[in-house]
Amino acid sequence: MPSITRRAPNPERRASADAEILAATRRLLDGGATFTELGVQHISAEAGVARSTFYAHFKDKTALLLRLAGDMVETSFGVASAWEPDSGVAGLTEAFQQVVAIYRDNITMVLAVAEVSAYDATVRDFWSGLIAPFSARTVQVLEQEQAAGRTPSSVDVVNATRVIVMGGEKAIVDHVLAGDPDQDEAFARELALIWWHGAYRRP
Repeated sequence: MPSITRRAPNPERRASADAEILAATRRLLDGGATFTELGVQHISAEAGVARSTFYAHFKDKTALLLRLAGDMVETSFGVASAWEPDSGVAGLTEAFQQVVAIYRDNITMVLAVAEVSAYDATVRDFWSGLIAPFSARTVQVLEQEQAAGRTPSSVDVVNATRVIVMGGEKAIVDHVLAGDPDQDEAFARELALIWWHGAYRRP
């Protein structure tokens, strides 16, 4: 009786299929497709993989979107969280310029999240959860600045954070969609000044 051997999973092959599916989805979105109208078969064909391969890597389209969103927010969160008040407005401006660039590179994915969030609570909650660590980080830094006497004790750090984080994220999306790319630096500086003088160094 012939022996039956199972092939060990190939991590490189799996990573390659993951990358192909993610890249194909981005290409389709960048080409003007809406996420809702994209079918698994369409994505699989664009990626050059079978439907079964798609489902071996992603439970469904929602899982695929969450992966795309998670990768993007993790990158932008890392950039913004690296900023320290010691670097002042100049450092914050530079951080926001990098975040704007990340949003420009991923704007079709951001719009896809907004599209699906309108009818899918899972995606809506996931997006909010991605932003939550940055909000928590902002609260922590503001509290540290208050303890050091650099941020006024009158600043309500929780509500101030809600305004500057959620408002800032919406403003970045709006700027990327409607603003002139040549104005990215000016936009980043205005956003930095609003954060700095509106919360961190409020008179």
